[in-house]
Amino acid sequence: MQYKNGKEVLPPSLLKEMQKYIQGELVYIPKQNNQRAGWGEVNGSRKLIAQRNEDILKLYREGHTMEELEKKYNLSIDSIRKIIYKTRGMCVESKQSL
Repeated sequence: MQYKNGKEVLPPSLLKEMQKYIQGELVYIPKQNNQRAGWGEVNGSRKLIAQRNEDILKLYREGHTMEELEKKYNLSIDSIRKIIYKTRGMCVESKQSL
């Protein structure tokens, strides 16, 4: 988030109106709902985690144990299990929609 001076970005009438309520302090103005990016969409985290989860499922299908995957990815067995079941379900859904 970047700081902006109200004098530089707001029309004078709006600036004057806002000064009635707040002066000399920082104000956060949120994006409109339809312009908000989802978690991890901007920095690519969502895509990286999805790829990691697909890799985990692929290795599991190739015969790697959950314990091996736990050590390789530094995740708990419960997390590995959830990833496998969730990713497996997503793969089945995407094949059915084809």
